[in-house]
Amino acid sequence: MAIDAATVRKVAHLARIKTPEDRLEPLAQELNGILAWIEQLDQVDVEGVEPMTSNVAQPLRLREDVVTDGDKIDAVLSNAPKSADGFFVVPKVVE
Repeated sequence: MAIDAATVRKVAHLARIKTPEDRLEPLAQELNGILAWIEQLDQVDVEGVEPMTSNVAQPLRLREDVVTDGDKIDAVLSNAPKSADGFFVVPKVVE
């Protein structure tokens, strides 16, 4: 299937995309290149390959939920302009 400038103009009109006349031919060439690539994909042998309906249908690998780097209170608070009792002190914003 070849796409020409008239087809690009029609699709742009249907999609409500303003396209200058001088861009119609380059867009047609780009779309023809994409369609040629899709035709190449159609030639791939997928016999015996299970279709993947969704990548979220597979179970997630879980890791152990452990604290690995949380005992650095002094190092973290050393960057704070003001701290008290192991916490950042910030200005009150709500009365």
